[in-house]
Amino acid sequence: MVQRLLGWLNREWGSLHQAAFLLSVSALGSQFLALIRDRLLAAKFGAGSELDIYYAAFRIPDLLYVSLGSVVSVTILIPFIVERLKGDDHSVVRHFLDSLFSAFLLVMVPLIIILWFLAPFLASRVAPGFDSAALDKLTMMMRILLLSPLLLGLSNLFGSITQSINKFLIYALCPLLYNVGIILGIIFFYPTFGLSGLGFGVALGAFLHGAIQLPGIRASQLLPRFTRRIIWPDIWPVLIISLPRTLTLGANQLALLVLVAFATFFGAGSVAVFNFAFNLQSVPQAIIGISYSVAAFPLLVRLFSNGEKKEFVDQMINAMRHILFWSIPATVLFVVLRAQIVRVILGAGRFDWQDTRLTAAAIALFVVSLVGQNLILLFVRAYYAAGQTRRPLVLNVCASFLIIMIAWFLLRLNLTTFFGWNLFERLLRVDGLANTAVLILPLAFSLGVFVNVILFWWFFQKDFGRFPKVVDRAIAQSLIASLLAGLVSYQTLNWSARVLNLDTSLGILTQGLTAGFLGLAILIITLRYFQNKEIGEIEKALREKLWRTKAIAPEPEGL
Repeated sequence: MVQRLLGWLNREWGSLHQAAFLLSVSALGSQFLALIRDRLLAAKFGAGSELDIYYAAFRIPDLLYVSLGSVVSVTILIPFIVERLKGDDHSVVRHFLDSLFSAFLLVMVPLIIILWFLAPFLASRVAPGFDSAALDKLTMMMRILLLSPLLLGLSNLFGSITQSINKFLIYALCPLLYNVGIILGIIFFYPTFGLSGLGFGVALGAFLHGAIQLPGIRASQLLPRFTRRIIWPDIWPVLIISLPRTLTLGANQLALLVLVAFATFFGAGSVAVFNFAFNLQSVPQAIIGISYSVAAFPLLVRLFSNGEKKEFVDQMINAMRHILFWSIPATVLFVVLRAQIVRVILGAGRFDWQDTRLTAAAIALFVVSLVGQNLILLFVRAYYAAGQTRRPLVLNVCASFLIIMIAWFLLRLNLTTFFGWNLFERLLRVDGLANTAVLILPLAFSLGVFVNVILFWWFFQKDFGRFPKVVDRAIAQSLIASLLAGLVSYQTLNWSARVLNLDTSLGILTQGLTAGFLGLAILIITLRYFQNKEIGEIEKALREKLWRTKAIAPEPEGL
């Protein structure tokens, strides 16, 4: 039994769809635990001031993590490590890893110490709408969470080694353990240490994220050690290659930081609502967008490096078609079933019906840009595969600042005083609720994403050639089938409301599942009627053996 398990760890993978499905299973497990984590937080605190402090405390550590942690990311380091592992002399790769490990510590540790002392100043900038008591708690939480960038950065370095020596399943368990640590913090640490206990849980999760990889790395004799003799000529190429990705992720985190800062002015619970909605809309993004873009990346690299430009574009189109195939129905069904999704996942304890309505409305505004978010992930990796880092850097940085400017403009415009805002509230079913101004933030986010994906679409065709009509066909078929599915789901919700007890979690779950399953049935029937190409390819991939595909797992891009 043990031998079979060890053999499975080193199995090789095959096609794009198989790799994407296996990555989706891993992402789904991680997202499931993340949903349990959010449900526990919602039940214990509701959308209130304590969760506002908790979520706001992540912003500076997240910015630090993507700024330095991305230097030792899996995407960047694996080619360097694999190249050095080709020879029989592993001392070369050990010296490289020791240098990288030491340089990372020498930069990260002093920065964390500086930020620890600057935490009171930074807290007032991250959450300018908080009062002095809340800022004191935010400062304390921020200082605890500063451990996470260090631990997760080291875990990224370990993850690069783990995947280079084919320990794929071990790496896939890392994000699961990260969420386990946070859940333990909610259940066991918070009752003893108060709000600090939540921070200790995050630190524990970050520690477990890296610790599970240590036995395999130690057995391979590639465990990095601190050295004073850093080989800087080996480090500079890593820094140069990682710089565009670092700037891109940093700009994304800066946009989120500013949006959270705006949310602190909208009343207690606004930051929590924003983050709950963002986390829930990230589930289909992780399962669809990240899985397909990461699975497509190695083949895109190989095709472009071999000069097979037509095949490169064909593979890109293949991945696009399937991202569209999944993303459009997910968008429609999320919008229709948003209240049921929020109520089933978060609706417990102190998370009341008003919190549900506001979070559901925020999700609808986030998820309308899901197609764009997923396609952007693919476009970025396609450009990286082609060795072109400037274009995605410029577009994503501009989009991040555009999101900030749109949010600032809408807030300065005082959009909530306009007559149309009442209609907007009724459409999203939040009329009569307080703090609806927070909905401006996901609206600004999605508007920025729309502009970004349009620019990516235009520039990619300009740089690599126009997309064939097969993409238009995929969009049209998926859109028509999804709208029919959404209509059936919506009517099912109205019908089932007359016969089910919606005052209970079971009643809401039954209503949501019934509407969702009927909508999916209509979706499949419609696509089969259209003789949809994508659904046939997916069925073929499912009939083959998924465990023979080589796993390529993405590293986390936030704490």
